Amino acid sequence: MVFGAGIAGLLYLHFARHAGAGLIVAAEPVASRREAAQRFGANAAVPPDADIPALIRELNGGRLADFVFISTGAEAPQHQALDCVERGGTVMYFAPTADDVHVPVSVNRHFFRNDLTLNTSYGSAPRDSWQALRMLQHSGLNVREMITHRLPLSETARGFQLVAQPGESLKVIIEPQK
Repeated sequence: MVFGAGIAGLLYLHFARHAGAGLIVAAEPVASRREAAQRFGANAAVPPDADIPALIRELNGGRLADFVFISTGAEAPQHQALDCVERGGTVMYFAPTADDVHVPVSVNRHFFRNDLTLNTSYGSAPRDSWQALRMLQHSGLNVREMITHRLPLSETARGFQLVAQPGESLKVIIEPQK
């Protein structure tokens, strides 16, 4: 399960598909990004107001997701993720949120009864970056298709506008040499 189909979410689901993951579901409010999620490997891509746990159970033989990746800072997915993960599963909080976002975690329900693992990851050590670059270089992942815009340095402001108001943009590259 991947919440958010911006560039980070797309990379997560594309890698999961390429690594042999079974069912992959993406939740994303922007229709064009839901379409991109399916292009890059999601079996289903739904708006975040859908009954996501029920959908996962329906598609996954009654089970929830083993792994849930949250690649959005929106508040609702921070809460929804805990309802989408199967007993013994993992939730990866990747994107930062506003300071006032709090996720109540029940020690009994989430840890003792369901043995969930909650992880965070936003930065990386040099070795992590090296491994990520090697994966992109040698894994056969098709990340070039995620680049939707290549702009010259003179259009940097436009690039920021494209990213700030997601629509048809996924990854905007500024090419200073142009």
